[in-house]
Amino acid sequence: MYDLIVIGGGPAGLTATIYAIRKRLNVLLISKDLGGKTNYHLELPDLDSYRVINGTEVVNKFKSELEYLKFARHMEPVEKVEKSDDHFRVRTKGGGELIAKSVIVATGARQQWLNVPGEREYLSKGLCYSALSYAPLFIDKDTVVVGKGDLALRSAAELSTVARQVHVVGASHEALMTPLGQMLGRAENVTVLEEFEVTKVAGNGYCNTVFVKGPNGEEIALKADGTFVEKALLPNTSMVAGLAELDEQGFIKVDCHSRSSVPGLFAAGDVTNIYAEQVLVAVGAGVKAALSAYDYLLPTLKF
Repeated sequence: MYDLIVIGGGPAGLTATIYAIRKRLNVLLISKDLGGKTNYHLELPDLDSYRVINGTEVVNKFKSELEYLKFARHMEPVEKVEKSDDHFRVRTKGGGELIAKSVIVATGARQQWLNVPGEREYLSKGLCYSALSYAPLFIDKDTVVVGKGDLALRSAAELSTVARQVHVVGASHEALMTPLGQMLGRAENVTVLEEFEVTKVAGNGYCNTVFVKGPNGEEIALKADGTFVEKALLPNTSMVAGLAELDEQGFIKVDCHSRSSVPGLFAAGDVTNIYAEQVLVAVGAGVKAALSAYDYLLPTLKF
């Protein structure tokens, strides 16, 4: 039986695992890959790396350490987590079953695809899914934000403070009636294309054109130095559905100690209902979850 199983190999899961190892816990990380969303980052034709502050370098250090410690990782997706008396059963996609005294879920959240021609081709090449991370790179540039709700409006608002032009594609009428939506409607460098849909993205090595269609059939080609898809995130919580308490969007509810509604079950990173989908936030959350799990396990440990 393991002291702790960490599910997910992104920023939160990696840091949680390394901290658990340093606490001398018998820990196993289970994930289909290592690195999570840090495996994807925005590339621009004129981007100087010194202008970017991100958590990739930090995460890569933990990733490299765990790649060396083969005994502490198992590369396979998890299907189900079940609570049985005072321990957990973690069932993997291949039919395996692993038992632990505690579990940290750090499976992250996935973006919603546009599912239009050119999207996969230009992913991370002028087209990405986090304006909040890259907005400072677009001073005096033309940008496009795609999405209908609050996430898209917040991203557009941040870009509007630096970009020459921000096109908001697909915002709903309800979202535009909020104070933030009304502010964007008054901004001189923001164009709102209400209820429009993206039909295609194109470019020449990097995405530089977004084709959109309006509710009345009108078609527009938008030129952009950067395009951001900002639809609501979808948390990867299927393995704990029916076990842990989730919020209305399906994220795991956690307290300030990263504890879920189930004793011994912790969660960290984008899979939880915490604020801000950022690599460095997830790194800190993974550390906190590991320390909380250690405190939970402390009475059962043998020294």
